[in-house]
Amino acid sequence: MGVFTFEQETTSTVAPAKLYKALVHDSDDIIPKAVDAIKSVETVEGNGGAGTIKKLTFVEGGQTLYVLHQIDAIDEANLGYNYSIVGGVGLPETVEKISFEAKLVEGSNGGSVGKTTVKYQTKGDAKPIEKEVEEGKAKGDALFKAIEGYVLANPNYN
Repeated sequence: MGVFTFEQETTSTVAPAKLYKALVHDSDDIIPKAVDAIKSVETVEGNGGAGTIKKLTFVEGGQTLYVLHQIDAIDEANLGYNYSIVGGVGLPETVEKISFEAKLVEGSNGGSVGKTTVKYQTKGDAKPIEKEVEEGKAKGDALFKAIEGYVLANPNYN
């Protein structure tokens, strides 16, 4: 098994604690409202803590598809959230698991910087396909920005 690591940062004008609440605690309700293609987020196993598995159902190309996320760790004190894609269409054939270690930190002017380390654990000696990695990064950024947009469009959200 190979492990390939990538890092990315995304900035936001929303304060870290408020954005963390939206991204972690309220995301099951916010995501289907903020992203038209995503129809639902449901817990299929667990109580919301580490080990919980969530199913994100979405429509792409006229097909209803899903991705399974497993929560690996929640670090409230440091605004951290780690999860892995463990099933569904988000997992390419050559990849065993994709893990995300995400953390929000204070940005400029009261905003946030989302820092994410992504680890692709591949099957055998396979390497991640660059196009799939780039598509994954773009989808991650789009989801972050959609939730940020929801928070900004709803000034009473807190």
